[in-house]
Amino acid sequence: MTNDSEWGIVIYGGSGLNTVRVGNVTVGAPRGALVLIAGPDVIESERHCLRHAERMRAIADRVGVPFIFKCSYDKANRSSHRSFRGPGWRKGLPILAKVRQEVGVPVLSDVHTPEEIAPAAEVLDVMQVPAFLCRQTDFVMAVAKTGRVVNVKKGQFLAPWDMRNVVEKVVAAGNRRILLTERGASFGYNNLVSDLRSLPILRELGYPVIYDATHSVQLPGGLGDRSGGQRQFVIGLARAGVAMGCDGLFLEVHEDPDHAPCDGPNMLPLRQLETLLRQVTAIRAAVRQTDRPRRGRS
Repeated sequence: MTNDSEWGIVIYGGSGLNTVRVGNVTVGAPRGALVLIAGPDVIESERHCLRHAERMRAIADRVGVPFIFKCSYDKANRSSHRSFRGPGWRKGLPILAKVRQEVGVPVLSDVHTPEEIAPAAEVLDVMQVPAFLCRQTDFVMAVAKTGRVVNVKKGQFLAPWDMRNVVEKVVAAGNRRILLTERGASFGYNNLVSDLRSLPILRELGYPVIYDATHSVQLPGGLGDRSGGQRQFVIGLARAGVAMGCDGLFLEVHEDPDHAPCDGPNMLPLRQLETLLRQVTAIRAAVRQTDRPRRGRS
């Protein structure tokens, strides 16, 4: 472990971190594996969703990485009303339930309105609060009251230490099953930047931290009526995030990003996933070995 800054930051390990159980996956265990949260940005069809979940689970199993499947049934935060949003919760939740049952993996999706919270909680293992909604007190607390694991995306407009208030809202609602996800910060117009210092700073709040390496390269509204992205930087940022001490990676992954109906420019091609996972697990092992306390060292 390291502890060498004004924040008292611990890169790996530390007894103050709450571990979070998601189905058969444990996030934040002191010596646990890096967790993968991945899937297409949005549900395109049942067949498409199942195919991606099956292929990604096979890759994760080969590499030895615990896997949570993510896919949105509705992308409400769109640049334009003409943008593809997905099938909606009434049609989308049964598809995610089928993935959960047939592929045998926990599932995550984001929720956007109060009316969908209860039905989503019947299906989802992880309820995700979108970045733009992370300060909406009533909404955050309503999601937390379901008792499901809550993954809160840090707003692009927040400093990492501002997330303490969000965590306190979730805890006040009676839920300590919390994940915090960094997805970049607004940097001028139509641009995001990743300040990787935020990963260990967020971790000081006491809950596992996930790094979203794909939304971090998004260019919000950069193509006028839709967002652009810089996919070429995903792999490098993912490797850097793991070296900096995140507990898991969040990746938008698609077999054909160039023809995806939503967020294609910032999605990782599925064919690159296994190589990336092998790289980041090796990085995680190397950093942990370096951080291991040595006897006789002050």
